[in-house]
Amino acid sequence: MTKNKIAIVNSSSFGKIFPHHISQLKKIGEVNHFRFDQDIPGKDLAEALNGYNMIISSVTPFFTQEFFEHKDELKIISRHGIGFNNIDLEAARKHNTIVSIIPALVERDAVAEQNITNLLNVMRKVSQSTARVKEDKWSDRACFVGHSLYNKTVGIIGIGNTGSCVAQTLRYGFRCRVISYDPNKSSLDMAQFGAEKVSFEELLNQSDVICLTANLTKDSYHMIDQKAISQMKNHVYISNSARGALVDEEAIITALESGKIAGYATDVLESEPGSKDHPYLSFDNVIMTPHTAAYTMECLEAMGDKCVQDIEDMAQGKLPVRSIQAESCFIK
Repeated sequence: MTKNKIAIVNSSSFGKIFPHHISQLKKIGEVNHFRFDQDIPGKDLAEALNGYNMIISSVTPFFTQEFFEHKDELKIISRHGIGFNNIDLEAARKHNTIVSIIPALVERDAVAEQNITNLLNVMRKVSQSTARVKEDKWSDRACFVGHSLYNKTVGIIGIGNTGSCVAQTLRYGFRCRVISYDPNKSSLDMAQFGAEKVSFEELLNQSDVICLTANLTKDSYHMIDQKAISQMKNHVYISNSARGALVDEEAIITALESGKIAGYATDVLESEPGSKDHPYLSFDNVIMTPHTAAYTMECLEAMGDKCVQDIEDMAQGKLPVRSIQAESCFIK
């Protein structure tokens, strides 16, 4: 019987906050952590993980066709999250690698909560005013008059798992008019969460605030570009808890410089990890958090439980729940 070797790849949290997850995995095989640049070539990534037949992976690196062409012994990639745009599913299928993800409800509340938290921070200038207090400048408080979220028109792009929770919270908690663009959802789908279905152009034209909660696909890549921003209201607020590449970062920066965008709150970047010299951080009206939307104790424990269960199932030849690539000769 082949000895299992399990690689924890680019996860900053798995097994560190809840060490019992590592203890459980060690009953199945050898366990090691790895950190790679998100753009590492596929062949190099495969060679670095040579001998490892199970992977628990974060949102990076990218498991490309080239990676799979050099990694035939790989039984499973269990995503420590719900996104999977960093994995070539067709290549995984051809090379008998199961790909599983976290059930959407595990992350729903935490990610929606972060989207709104960051939005409120930038609208009410919380981080700016806190920094001024730490500088012993309490008397500068009149510089930090913000805007209320209550009763605003909020446009949500993508009203799936996270977006639907954001919609419910803002509609019924903040009395917002909630409109949404999502080509995959009907008016009835949206209405159950308190949102009105509109076109992309209508959302851009009418929203005081825009929340990005969409999947990253070839159609949604850089959907918030210079043209889209030009159709927005002046002084719009934007919060992004989905994927950094939903926006054209240069277009966002230009709009921040001109004042078209009043504030940008983001938990994600197109290229991660970010650094202190990222252009966003030159603006006082930008809140950037380090992809921590799912980082609640409750969410991380449930995510870790799921990944461990995936590995245990695979070790027994059973198909894990929420396998988005489910074809493999390794399944009994």
